[in-house]
Amino acid sequence: MTCMRPGRWSHDEPTATVHVCRAGSADLRLTATANGKRRLTVDCQAKAKHFLEHETQFHLGMLPTEQPHPKTKGLAELLHAWVALSAAGRLSVDQDVAESESRVFASDEFAQLVEALSDTLHAGGRICFSGCGATGRLSILLEACWRHFWQGADSADQVCSIMTGGDYALVRSVENFEDYMSFGRQQVKEAGLGDGDVLVAISEGGETSSVIGTIWEAHERGARTFFVFNNPAEILAEHIERSREVIESPAVVVVDVSSGPMAVTGSTRMQATTAELLVVGAALELALAEVWPDASDGRTPQDYAQSFRELLADLAEPASVQAMTEWIGFERELYERKGLVTYFADDCLLDIFTDTTERAPTFMLPPFRKSDDMVSPPSWAFVKSPMLSTSDAWRRVLGRQPRCLDWDRALYAQLGASEQVQKNPPLLDAGEIQKFPIGKEDDPSRYSATANAAILAVLAEEVADGEGASELLTAFAAASSPFTERAAVIIGEHAPSAGGIEPVFHIPCRIPATPLRLWERLAVKLPFNTVSTATMGCIGRVQSNWMIHVETTNKKLIDRGSRLISELAGVDYETACYALHETNEELRKLVRAGQERVSPVVVTIKRMRGE
Repeated sequence: MTCMRPGRWSHDEPTATVHVCRAGSADLRLTATANGKRRLTVDCQAKAKHFLEHETQFHLGMLPTEQPHPKTKGLAELLHAWVALSAAGRLSVDQDVAESESRVFASDEFAQLVEALSDTLHAGGRICFSGCGATGRLSILLEACWRHFWQGADSADQVCSIMTGGDYALVRSVENFEDYMSFGRQQVKEAGLGDGDVLVAISEGGETSSVIGTIWEAHERGARTFFVFNNPAEILAEHIERSREVIESPAVVVVDVSSGPMAVTGSTRMQATTAELLVVGAALELALAEVWPDASDGRTPQDYAQSFRELLADLAEPASVQAMTEWIGFERELYERKGLVTYFADDCLLDIFTDTTERAPTFMLPPFRKSDDMVSPPSWAFVKSPMLSTSDAWRRVLGRQPRCLDWDRALYAQLGASEQVQKNPPLLDAGEIQKFPIGKEDDPSRYSATANAAILAVLAEEVADGEGASELLTAFAAASSPFTERAAVIIGEHAPSAGGIEPVFHIPCRIPATPLRLWERLAVKLPFNTVSTATMGCIGRVQSNWMIHVETTNKKLIDRGSRLISELAGVDYETACYALHETNEELRKLVRAGQERVSPVVVTIKRMRGE
């Protein structure tokens, strides 16, 4: 006996039709009743009803970052015919960032941020950046930039980072953690922040619970607090209670860097995180210049806005767009043959790590696989160091040893975690992160597929003439020898020799030299975001400008999935939400270990369309 939602779902009707969805090499058979309506279990119905009635603070469709951008409507369809034009169109949305951040750089709030950072450094205090998902990886990147500048000096410890889920989440998303303020609070406690310190909390949308938790805990411990986000503060304050409490608090300085919708709806790893990297990275560089005059080149905040415009202009030039177009075609052809891509990098290792990690949740791809996992499918893309062991590569990436979580059941219970987490605490400790083989160790899983490629990804200066360039090219030659195909991506104004590697995708752009190398980070992020998104669009992982291959691992994603289904299947939000919960339940029962997981959103859309 099944309990149905009155008026929408059938009750005790005979099963008559079968819908089939391809998942890896398996067919998922989702049953329907004789009249085509669905059946919903009591538990599944209760979860959907609870989300609709009691989780309204996670219904986020009013936020600009969750809405489609008018400039990229029809992006996926255009990609199939005119890849170059589509890539240029995606880059044009970054102009929104250039325009909005000029306003931010001129604001009193930005001046307060620079002043607070420089005062804290002068006084010997600590600066902590906190974030979740893409902004958590951004926080780690900012800390790494600082540490690499100081190269082990005492001042290196003046900047730290908190990522929801710890450093492990740099590699692989940790389900549900962002929904808990208590988790963010605990990580602040473990970081030991207090009087004389500054916390800069960064949230793509401005509503992430775990990030907001870091603000409150840091404030209660005496630290100065800033909140950086990418939606209009007035919209957040009107609709999201947890955001309003922070925004209206006199203890928190709000830095609103909103730049409008994303190029692909909801994909905040793109423009939102780019804007935050530009603004917060500029603030840290300007603060460094005030503390250590030798690092100053006389730059003003508006100089950063102008340099960003110039970088975008260079990336929109025909030569850059053509290189990205050819790179997209190279990867697209590999993926269409069920192939794998492995990037090899040195200076850009962390930047590429971020992009490849984020492809998994954004496009529902297999996440990175641990070395002792012989069952899960390998990730479509991965990144390795050709010169360092895994343990040394981690230290190279972070500028320190990994900072991970080792929480037990008792602590999860104290923090109010779900029963499932309390019973089976996730393994997030330092030993687990070392199981991801990002070093030069041989990894046959990366070239076991019939189609496979090793891609050297470097800044132009890395392969310019010199001993370091020779060492890198020699190491890549050895590491890439088992692969069937090789290529190189070179980012920078000039294209030095790539040691005989073919093809070479050279993306010419000017990269200003600054102490924390902010422009190198942006020069790598923008092309990688463009290429990975366009490639996924070419193989059907984007519809129009919606990222439809969505996993629903937290409340924000359940809401986003429901809105996608509502929009693309032509049903109301409530119906979409119930249908999504049903699909989630059925997929949990049907997908087996070793299969690629399928997006419950895509399955639900196809089912409701009768496909």
